Amino acid sequence: MSFFGFGQSVEVEILLNDAESRKRAEHKTEDGKKEKYFLFYDGETVSGKVSLSLKNPNKRLEHQGIKIEFIGQIELYYDRGNHHEFVSLVKDLARPGEITQSQAFDFEFTHVEKPYESYTGQNVKLRYFLRATISRRLNDVVKEMDIVVHTLSTYPELNSSIKMEVGIEDCLHIEFEYNKSKYHLKDVIVGKIYFLLVRIKIKHMEIDIIKRETTGTGPNVYHENDTIAKYEIMDGAPVRGESIPIRLFLAGYELTPTMRDINKKFSVRYYLNLVLIDEEERRYFKQQEVVLWRKGDIVRKSMSHQAAIASQRFEGTTSLGEVRTPGQLSDTNSRQ
Repeated sequence: MSFFGFGQSVEVEILLNDAESRKRAEHKTEDGKKEKYFLFYDGETVSGKVSLSLKNPNKRLEHQGIKIEFIGQIELYYDRGNHHEFVSLVKDLARPGEITQSQAFDFEFTHVEKPYESYTGQNVKLRYFLRATISRRLNDVVKEMDIVVHTLSTYPELNSSIKMEVGIEDCLHIEFEYNKSKYHLKDVIVGKIYFLLVRIKIKHMEIDIIKRETTGTGPNVYHENDTIAKYEIMDGAPVRGESIPIRLFLAGYELTPTMRDINKKFSVRYYLNLVLIDEEERRYFKQQEVVLWRKGDIVRKSMSHQAAIASQRFEGTTSLGEVRTPGQLSDTNSRQ
């Protein structure tokens, strides 16, 4: 419909120049569904066209200017009214005037800085999007298009292993070891659990991957723990001197890189949680933080090959320690 002589409405579409060749990536939306978006990396140019199509070619469209923006923003769900922008670029496409026919405007944002990875969590969302705006007297015409950004990292192929002795005085003394402290998202966690003293009847042992999302600052800090995976290590009672191997493939789980103090708004950290359950259903646990990172698709090795390499690299010897503190599994010797 035409309101107060301001002309017929217009359809706005944002088209990327490399849409046919650019890779798409799945990304979770707020409602938990997965959708595919165009994938970008830090420093890449974002270019394309803003296409305007008049629904009624015989009607003119008056406007106060046309622009396109590239925006990176963080939205905290408990503070939805405020959007915290960390990237904001603007290109003016047309001065105030009127449109009498359908037309397209080219745009280019050169070597755009995209410092953080796209993320949708329990209490926070970090998104990048293009927004085209036709300014009008009463109501603007706005069209947005989301993109996904992945951050790539490079860590040394050999990084330090995690070794730790934990236990309950005079009841349980175990040593666990993981082959690395930093894992890429398609990596394999290789490790072993060694039982030095067993005087309680353990019936089950597992490793959980826990994602901890922290949002806010000061008194308004919120923590959300999400168990991403449960990996059963043992079903049955172990004996002294027994060694249990661990091999956990990360590729099958929904993981993101570790994010620390992103724009001073939120963090995402990952922990390996070793859980032991005895016959009386009491739970003993010990958490150890690990760093996850995204590796580029330059070299693709099979997962079995990765596991073989990790196994060869992980040939450590156990180191004994003395258990000091009863209760929750406590450290007796920790090095990383």
